[in-house]
Formats: sequence, C-alpha cells, structure tokens
Amino acid sequence: MRKFGSSGARSRTSSQFSLRRTFRNTVLMTIDFLVLSITLALAFELIGKTGFPRSDGHLGAILSFALVVIGVFYTAGIYRRSWRYFSFSHAIQLAMLTLPAFALAWVAIMIVPGVRAERGQLVEIALAQWLFAMTALFFVRGARRALREKLTYTAKARPAHIDSKNLRGALLVGSPDWALSIIEMLKHEAMPSFSVTGVLLPSDNDTLQQIASVPVLGSHDDLAHAVETLELQGRRPALVIACDDGTDLSNREMARLTSRARNLGLELSRIRDGWSHILQRNHGASPDELSVKDLLGRSEFTLEGEQITSQITGKCVLVTGAGGTIGGELCWQLASFRPSRLVLVEHSEYHLYAIEMKLREQYPDLDVQPELCNIRERDEVRRVFERHRPVIVYHAAALKHVPIVEASPCAGVHTNILGTRIVADAVCEYSAKAMVQVSTDKAVNPVGMMGATKRVGELYSQALDMCGVDDPEAPRFMTVRFGNVLGSSGSIVPLFHRQLREGRALTVTHPDIERFFMTVREAVQLILQSSSAALSQNSQRGTIFVLDMGKAVRIVDLAYRMIRLYGLQPEIDVPVEFVGLRPGEKLYEELFDICEEQLPSGIKGIFEAQSKPIPLPFISRSIDRLARAVELGDHTEARRITHTLVKVPSGSAGFGVVENPSWTNSQDTDEPVKV
Repeated sequence: MRKFGSSGARSRTSSQFSLRRTFRNTVLMTIDFLVLSITLALAFELIGKTGFPRSDGHLGAILSFALVVIGVFYTAGIYRRSWRYFSFSHAIQLAMLTLPAFALAWVAIMIVPGVRAERGQLVEIALAQWLFAMTALFFVRGARRALREKLTYTAKARPAHIDSKNLRGALLVGSPDWALSIIEMLKHEAMPSFSVTGVLLPSDNDTLQQIASVPVLGSHDDLAHAVETLELQGRRPALVIACDDGTDLSNREMARLTSRARNLGLELSRIRDGWSHILQRNHGASPDELSVKDLLGRSEFTLEGEQITSQITGKCVLVTGAGGTIGGELCWQLASFRPSRLVLVEHSEYHLYAIEMKLREQYPDLDVQPELCNIRERDEVRRVFERHRPVIVYHAAALKHVPIVEASPCAGVHTNILGTRIVADAVCEYSAKAMVQVSTDKAVNPVGMMGATKRVGELYSQALDMCGVDDPEAPRFMTVRFGNVLGSSGSIVPLFHRQLREGRALTVTHPDIERFFMTVREAVQLILQSSSAALSQNSQRGTIFVLDMGKAVRIVDLAYRMIRLYGLQPEIDVPVEFVGLRPGEKLYEELFDICEEQLPSGIKGIFEAQSKPIPLPFISRSIDRLARAVELGDHTEARRITHTLVKVPSGSAGFGVVENPSWTNSQDTDEPVKV
C-alpha cells in the first residue's frame, strides 16, 4: 500500500508539472505569435505602403508567417529553455535561428495569392520585419528576466537595518568571471557578512576598470597598494577572498599572497571549488616545486632494471601494505613487469580499493587480487598464502610514524615485529622463493620504538635467511634499507607545503637535525633491482641492501629551499620555528649499524651491509616474550625487551659466535639472552 501511495503521489506530481509546462509553453508561443504578427504588419504598413489590412491576402500571409516561425522555434527547442537564464549567448543563438525560420516563413508567404502584387518590395519588407521582430523578441525575453530578478531580489531583500558601510570590506582575488559570480551571489544574500570593496586579478589588465560597479585595483601582486588606496578612501578591507582552484593562481602565487595578507593584518579566505577536479587541472604542487635537485641538491638516481623482468614476469607476487606510499608504488611498478598474479594485502579498506581501481584501469588484463588482511592475524595471513601461493613477497606493511609508535609501543611491536614474523613464517610454510623486507634508516642504532621494532624485523629476516646457507632451495629473506621518502604521507615536505599555503611558520624540530631523503620512485627501484639481482646472482645470505643517498640534508636548509621555491624570503616573509625533538627522534640518522660492515655491491648506487646475525632460536624466543607483553598490554616490558634486543651486538658472546650457522632443525633449548 505504501508503494502504491508513493507511486500515486509521484504520478500526481508529474501530471501537475506537465500541466504547468504546457501552460507555460502556450503563453510563450502566444507572446511570440503576437510579436511576429505585429512586426510583420508594421513592416507591410511602413515599407509596403499597402494600407494594411487592405485584403484578406495580407491577413493570411501574416498568420502563415507567424505559424511557420513558431513551428520552427518549437522544433528547435526554444520553448524548452528558461527565460530566467536568457543571456547574450542565447540572444545570438536566437538570432541565428530566426534566419532559416524567417526564410522558410517567407516561402510560405509567396504562395498566398494576395501578396504577389508586392513582390518587388518583399526584400525590403522582410529586412525591416526581421529587425523589428529581433528587437521585440530580445526585449520581451530580457524584460522578463529583469522583472523576475527584480521580484526575486525584492523578496530576498536585505533588512533595512543592514548598511553595507558597516560590513567588513573584502578584496576578491581571482578571474573576472569568478569575481562577477561572487558579487552577483552576494547581492542575493539576505544577511551578508561582508561587502566587496575591490577586485584583484591574476594578472595585470589595463582595460578592465570595474566589475559590476566594483573597482579593479590591479593584480594580486598589488595587494599592498590596493589596501593603501582603499584605506585613504576610508574603506580599508579586513578580508581577502582568493580563488584557490589551481587554475589562475599557482601555489607560489598563493603562498606570496598569503604572506602579504598576513603582513598587512588581513584575514585570508580561500575558495577551493571542484572545477579544477572536474576539468582535471592540477591543484597540487607542480613537479619543479618538489624536484629532487632543487630540494636536496642532487639529481635523482635512475637504477637499471634488466634483471627485474626475469624474476617477476609470469610469477605470482604478493605485496603487504599495498595501499601505502611505498606499497602502492611497488604495486604500480610491479604491474609493468607483468606478473602472473599481483596480490594486494592491505588492512585499510579504502586504500585497498584505491590501489586496486588504479591498477585495473591501467592494466585491465592483469590478474589483480585484493585481500583485506591484517598481518597481525596469523590465520588471515595463512589463508591468503594458501589461496595464492606467492613466489615473491614484498613486505611493506608497517607502522612508521615515530611519535605514534613511541606513544604506543605494543602496537609498534605487534605490527613491525610480530606481523613481520607472521608473514616471514608464511613464506617458509608455503615455500615462497623470497621475501623482501622494506626497512628504514631509523632501524640503525635506534633510540625510538619505531626504529627499534624495524631493527628487530631486520634481525629476524636476517636470521631466517642464514638458515638456508646449506640449503639452496630455502627461501631468501632480503632487507632493503633507505631514508625518508619525499612526499610520503606524514613526511616533512607535504607538511611544509601545507604550512606555506596556509601562511604559517615552518616548524622544524631542531636547528641541527639531518635526514637522508629519496623519492618513492628511487626507493621502489632500489627494492626491485637489489632483490632481483640478489636472486639472479644468488648473492651472499644475510645481506642488507642500502641506497647511496648522498649526504644527509639539514631539515632547516630544506625549509629555506622550499620557502625560496615559493618566491618568498626565509625569516622575512616566512619564519622558521624550532619546536624541539619529538619522543623517539634522533638528531642524525645513519645508514649502517655499528656492528655492520659496509661493502660495495655489484649494483650501481647501492651498498651492502653485512653483519653476523643473531641465531634464530634466540631471537624467536625473545619475540615470543614480546608477544606475551603485547597480549598483556605491558608497554613497559615491550619497550624494555625491544631496546635491549637491538642493543646486543650481533654475534656477541651473549649469543655465541656461530661460524657456520644452520639452525633450521635446531632443538637448542638454551634460554635466550636475558632481556
């Protein structure tokens, strides 16, 4: 019954709408019919000198003419348009449509017997009537729109007590069309919060003096002069409203405008509309603003990848953390090498959806298998491995933000250590060929929990890799270590970019803090090339691959470079504030641990770090104790065990130095190091 009632209501609404539309079209066609008839009669009277109406032929000609033109207008859809939006472009379209319509109507007139006597004057009559009719048609439509706007504006008129002089003054910064739309929209606001006192354009325009009676005061670079001019007139603005849709003003120009507005004590409001997204215009930073050479003072590495194809093509490849910055780029580059299947393991539903859609659109023939899976859950991971039987696993899933992991040590241990062990154990159980562990320079001599947990993950992978010293069929476990990734989520460059656009000071933790940087493209190339080379060349087990990232970059220098890239002066236009080191953060990052030996590799731009690993039984038992601490939510114990474990030198007396380790079947029951 409810559905029937709803259907009946919709039917009545549709019927009422149809009746209103029929009535409206009838009125419009009647008005046009009268306009066409009167103007034609006037043309006959003034040009034809016929003393109209002198004969029945003239009346028939007029009726025929008007009916034919109305029929053409109706067929062309003129009456489906709303006059309230009648504009100059619509007037041009109407004028162009009248040419064939009037021509066809005059052909109809020629067959009316009573008009034949005036054929010699028909051209003059036709021209005069066309001019009369066009003027009348335009006037009627324009008057109707003006009347409607007047009535609408009156209905929404501002209360009498609101005086525009008492409103906050605002400067508009944007294109003329955009500024006009804002001014017109403001006219219909019943309770406006500001009044427009001037307009600044994206570039100089000497020919445009006013927009809707609002003065044009120059370009966005003339903000200070415009404010001074208005202040002399007693109308100093308090607000700057800028069109920030990525079309007319670049990021650098917006940053300069933000800085000038702040120095003048003006509030800045950005209007970010959806047109830049609809038109597929770039709203973010342009490539030259984030180039490696400008930011880091070095060129981007381009690694060669001849060996990657042989290791990837035609094989099932699995990526954990597939929705992250590194994981997503890994999937993107792996897809180009045409694996037989690409398995995407991700804990975030949205990120999994985003990377899957991106890959399916670009590689429709690729077998992409998304898996919503948490690497902390052993059963979930085992089901994924059982279903797909991957040959190579790229383990990029991790908790990476230093302060967050420092504040939540059990969460960091759960993902970065226990999750890594779960994935690595699945690699062994389901006979995958290799696992590549994505690590960080924060794992080297770590002081915070994030780096310490990543270091334990490295040690566990290294211990598993050493288990295959005497077994060439044993899985390979390789670790790839690199520094900060430019532009990744939560990294320093996007933070500086946002602070510059918002006109805020750039925040740096310490004047001397340094970091190694690389692009996500460099990082993923390192992962793919080093792991593929190690597999094809059967390189020495227990090796950690490290990218040669040049010299570390001072963060304050990076901040100054970004400020200059935006056309601003450090400490003049944009200050830099030092906020202090965050918990778990180091002043200097390192690429090699104190117990590691740095060796050159056969791959250009890549070093090898070699050390004696911790025996698998010992590190496994320590991780078991970490698992119990996580289960109990004992943050203190989890922190203590993790830091003690990474501080014990590899191959130290506490573990015993084993020259030829092969612990796959070890039944060693000795207690692990007391941590």
